[in-house]
Amino acid sequence: MSTRSPNGMGRPLRPLCLIAALGAALLAAMGLALTIGPAKLPLGQVPGMIASRLFPFEAAPSWTGADELILFEIRLPRIILAVLVGGALATAGTVFQGLFRNPMADPYVIGISAGAALGATIAHICHLSVPLMAFTWGLGTTLLVYQLARVGSKTAGTVLLLAGIVVGAFMSAINSFLMVMNREEISQITIWLMGGLSSRSWSHVHGALIYFLLGFGLVAFFARDLNVMSLGEDRAYELGIELEQVQRILVAGASLLTAAAVSVSGIIGFVGLIVPHTVRLFIGPDHRWLLPASCLGGGLFLLIADTLARTLLDPMELPVGIITSMAGAPFFLHLLLKKKQSPM
Repeated sequence: MSTRSPNGMGRPLRPLCLIAALGAALLAAMGLALTIGPAKLPLGQVPGMIASRLFPFEAAPSWTGADELILFEIRLPRIILAVLVGGALATAGTVFQGLFRNPMADPYVIGISAGAALGATIAHICHLSVPLMAFTWGLGTTLLVYQLARVGSKTAGTVLLLAGIVVGAFMSAINSFLMVMNREEISQITIWLMGGLSSRSWSHVHGALIYFLLGFGLVAFFARDLNVMSLGEDRAYELGIELEQVQRILVAGASLLTAAAVSVSGIIGFVGLIVPHTVRLFIGPDHRWLLPASCLGGGLFLLIADTLARTLLDPMELPVGIITSMAGAPFFLHLLLKKKQSPM
């Protein structure tokens, strides 16, 4: 039996417990992922290796220089990047679902990832800033889909999904055209578009981290406004929220998070669909807790998916986008059938 506060929101004990549990599970998964791969690293050895970097000591290490190279230059940046990308996509999905009041909205489904990917492809070909181009095209795609879904002063959920699918397909078609016209880049772009985190370095981590912090800070600041907007635009107007301004800020923040992910990982689908919906079942609709919980859950989900991608067919590696799509497509169909059966 839950206890309610005077404003009707549940006390934060349960959300805090869930966030703590997700944080602990994420740390445990990171520790395990560091040891798994073609070269096995003993779990008990990893803390000592990390401690030796943070606090250098004179004692002879029990590991080799090759072990340090594998841990610090190959696995650790990839694992941290998986957490950042998963957290960014899940947070963006949480914002879009709350903003559009549609549980099937996420950066991949409504075409934003495809727009950001097109911007990143153009940046690859023209040697421009990949994060900047991904953000610009991702934001432009978001605004286009949002305007297409407007019916009067309302945003129609079904139209939103259809508009996202159409716009995303159009962006993907342009991407394919650019690949055909730039055959010398086609192999690199194709692998990148499938979504993956192999061969990523600390420079990718540093680049994604800046955009992630900016985007997450922006949407978290407006979590209370997002709570009200999730109840409907009329209710938001009644409570004095500057609706159009807040919507633009939230869309920009979610697009920035999507761009941060796409610019370093390519298109990784369904993270922003599965994680927010699942976390919401346990934590409720309050975005003050839902945003950080979804961020941790997204990091955990993508880290597990990426660990499977690089170990299932060892020594061959799968693009992680294949793993997330295999999990996400049935989940999307489940939501679609559930929405179809619900009374109109």
